[in-house]
Amino acid sequence: MSLFLSSYENRLDSKGRISVPASFRASLNTENFAGVVLYRSFTNKCIEGLSMSRMEQLATATDKMGVFDNTLDDLSAMLFADARPLQFDVTGRIVIPDDLLKHAGIKNTALFVGRGNSFQIWNPEEFRKVQNQSLNNLRSARPNLVI
Repeated sequence: MSLFLSSYENRLDSKGRISVPASFRASLNTENFAGVVLYRSFTNKCIEGLSMSRMEQLATATDKMGVFDNTLDDLSAMLFADARPLQFDVTGRIVIPDDLLKHAGIKNTALFVGRGNSFQIWNPEEFRKVQNQSLNNLRSARPNLVI
């Protein structure tokens, strides 16, 4: 399984290409699909990214929902209909579709943010605000992970 850690800021080039961080690509090297799957986040103003095998796990999870479940319709519209499988070029770049960039407010620079089994792509300034709020939330909640 792919593991995405850390944060990396990269620039879009004049043709709209952006390098996926080398450590992210390395964690995907055992995948059958040489690329990433991206879709608009429905919880944040960012782009969600994951491996094709993780997308397959999400498909399996939605199979356990009721066939006529309204939530399944919504999830399918956001997860599968909106998903873009993007292959890496020879230098590890992808072209993020314009509608995804617009959704995240990304113009010239994007921040790849590791989230364990997935990652997000943010406008760097917007993520800094969200990250500061997350830090404040965690200081108040003081969560305890059981391992």
